[in-house]
Amino acid sequence: MDRPIAKKKGIKKKHVYIGLGVILFLLLIYKAFFATNLSTYRVDANTLTIDTVREGVFYDYISVMGTVEPIATIYLDAQEGGRVEKKLVEEGAMVKKGEVILRLSNPDLRLSILNSEAQLAKNSNFLRDTRVTMEQEKLSVKREILNLKFDLIRKKRIYEQNKVFYRDTLISRNDYLKSKEDYEYAQQSYQLYLERQKQDSIYRTIQIQQMKENLRNMALNLKLVRQRQQSLNVKAPVDGQLTTLDVEVGQSVPKGGRIGQIDILTSYKVTAQIDEHYIDKVRVGLIAVLDRNGKEYKLRIRKILPGVHKGRFEVQMVFVGKSPANMRTGQTYYIRLQLGNPSKALLLPRGGFFQNTGGQWIFVVSKDGKSAEKRRITIGRQNPKYYEVLSGLKPGERVVVSDYDNFGDNDRLVFR
Repeated sequence: MDRPIAKKKGIKKKHVYIGLGVILFLLLIYKAFFATNLSTYRVDANTLTIDTVREGVFYDYISVMGTVEPIATIYLDAQEGGRVEKKLVEEGAMVKKGEVILRLSNPDLRLSILNSEAQLAKNSNFLRDTRVTMEQEKLSVKREILNLKFDLIRKKRIYEQNKVFYRDTLISRNDYLKSKEDYEYAQQSYQLYLERQKQDSIYRTIQIQQMKENLRNMALNLKLVRQRQQSLNVKAPVDGQLTTLDVEVGQSVPKGGRIGQIDILTSYKVTAQIDEHYIDKVRVGLIAVLDRNGKEYKLRIRKILPGVHKGRFEVQMVFVGKSPANMRTGQTYYIRLQLGNPSKALLLPRGGFFQNTGGQWIFVVSKDGKSAEKRRITIGRQNPKYYEVLSGLKPGERVVVSDYDNFGDNDRLVFR
């Protein structure tokens, strides 16, 4: 006969396993959907640079290295070729306008001057002889005209007398006609010589004018050749400092060859190399500030040189108002170049983090100061001290601004 078995009351072993499985399952669900899942990196807080985001005035400027240069540089070129005979001024000396720096010699140029002088003297003598001959011919023509004039008067008188005699039948017709023909011939000869005198006068005037013009041209040519000889004395075209003189005594210098240069030191300019990132912002007329010995001096961009070399372009700046005393060519200064007007903004101190993040995110320190989490941000303008924060941060928040080289891809920092 079967006997009923009573059920055991209480927690069985399988109930424990089921409970543990449910708890584990719930933990997995919480971990997957509700818990914050961040990769964490532990770091010593003393090795980090932590700064505070704040509101303030953003000054849109960049800091560039400027080099002092003379306001202008004049290059010395040989106007005439020759051999260096003597150097009268050494490099580094101050020179005045018109001061002789160098003397050259050129025998060929001297020979050319002698030939030009001889040719001018020869043509001058020829002109003088020609004018004497023309004056003699002029007198001869005048004498001939005078003879013809008196001959015409005589023949006219004879013709007038014969005309009366012929009318009174006192002379023959042949004598009358002969006197008439003699008178008309004398009259035409006189008129012909007057025409010749007129033409000779015009011809002589033109000939003498041409010869005078030739003489003037020869004299001008001689003057120019002599000026070329004067060019053998190389003179300073302006007041300034002779910074270079690249010739030695005995050296042959070709025509147009570079001899040296003179720097005009009445004022200075400052040249600076600027990153091509700012090429669209930099324009002529922008103001910059040079700080020297605690005093600020204003500069203005005068010229932007075309072309970009190795990622940088060059600008030239001149002083507005006073310039520093005792400046020297080649000195370098840090210069603040103002790109825009100051404006209120949220300021983030600069730091090494930008090289790792490109300004797209940053580690923000928690309120208790024990950790920091990655957060997306947007950065606008920047200057040597601050970035302009457009979004992602609030005033008073603390951020890690040092470099992130050792943090890898972790999203959270835990300070120890």
